[in-house]
Amino acid sequence: MSLSNQQPNTPHQDVSIKKVFDVEEVRKDFPILQRQVHGNPLVYLDSGASAQKPQSVIDVIARYYSEQHANIHRGVHHLSQEATQAYEDAREIIRKYINAEHSHEVLFTKGTTDSINLVASSFGRKFLNEGDEVIISALEHHSNIVPWQMVCEERGASMKVIPINQAGELDMVAFESLLSNRTRLVAVTHVSNSLGTVTPVDKIIELSHGKNIPVLLDGAQAVPHMHIDVQAMDVDFYAFSGHKIFGPTGVGILYGKEALLNQMPPYQGGGDMIEKVTFEKTTYNTLPHKFEAGTPNIVGGIGLGAAITYFIQFDEQSILDHEQDILHYATEQLSQIQGVKFIGTATNKASVISFLIEGSHPFDVGTLLDQQGIAVRTGHHCTQPLMDFYGIPGTVRASFAIYNNRADVDALVAGVKRAASMLL
Repeated sequence: MSLSNQQPNTPHQDVSIKKVFDVEEVRKDFPILQRQVHGNPLVYLDSGASAQKPQSVIDVIARYYSEQHANIHRGVHHLSQEATQAYEDAREIIRKYINAEHSHEVLFTKGTTDSINLVASSFGRKFLNEGDEVIISALEHHSNIVPWQMVCEERGASMKVIPINQAGELDMVAFESLLSNRTRLVAVTHVSNSLGTVTPVDKIIELSHGKNIPVLLDGAQAVPHMHIDVQAMDVDFYAFSGHKIFGPTGVGILYGKEALLNQMPPYQGGGDMIEKVTFEKTTYNTLPHKFEAGTPNIVGGIGLGAAITYFIQFDEQSILDHEQDILHYATEQLSQIQGVKFIGTATNKASVISFLIEGSHPFDVGTLLDQQGIAVRTGHHCTQPLMDFYGIPGTVRASFAIYNNRADVDALVAGVKRAASMLL
């Protein structure tokens, strides 16, 4: 049975009619923004780590557990059929959102990290051999470094790194020179989580495909901020997390081209990924189930579908324009504070600002901001090699989302001024 006409878990709507984006109205959809921290109104500027959740997503999760929960894909009873349909409906919502050709190219995972580990393990076992190479970039999150180190060590392959300039932009001339007949995969971030740099993914894919090299993109920081069309990009693998795009934690997506996924061995063994098991031999299920062993995060998948349904009700360009306005306003205002130094000044950036107050440790700045109710991220942001490149222990990172407004920026600027006056 289809749940498309049922209220609890499928908030389908005519998404061809886009709502006018109004940040003050959007803010009302996120209940956590009404709370106070240390006696001050919460100013949440840590969406790069994890975005907040709209009430519609919270309601879908609560309704699932209170009205619909059952295990999926195995039961003939009514609740199992309902839960299965809701979960697969969510997969279809996601397929449409990223414009995958087939729903079975959309794999549910635990998140971006799990998605990349899946490719590293499965693709690596199939295609990496001694002397082969994998190319990543100097901008990468640890989740797009360590899995490749592990599989390269296991398979006798090596990892090459695309260098960056001081602005935090990829050296594309160097990248082109790294591509060789030994390169088996290019795995790079779409948007840097530390610096906000938007990488030239179209050119990366074009150059790689010119040598028949597949490309994986880490889209964790891109999906909440820009239109993603995997067919238009012609990307081979695309990974992202639900909690970055206003959905639950513990769920994510790996998109993979059907032809590649069919060639790759299963990542994990267990229920759902099997066709037939005997003690002598096991045959594997078809896509997507071949890569979805065990009971999945059912409510996570359904919640992610609800989150994307919420997000796509707004015109994409209006969201981008709003976030760029916030980014430029914050950059302009912070630049006027004595002692503030920006880390990462790429021409093409998403709504992330990394900075330091000269002579101060980022943890101290973050603590003083927290006391004023301002949530930012401090540290190396799981990009220690990038911090080493700049010769710093970490940064203060303010990351913005659709619910942030200029008042949030004003609070950040006032907070940084106060912190600077205490630390300098």
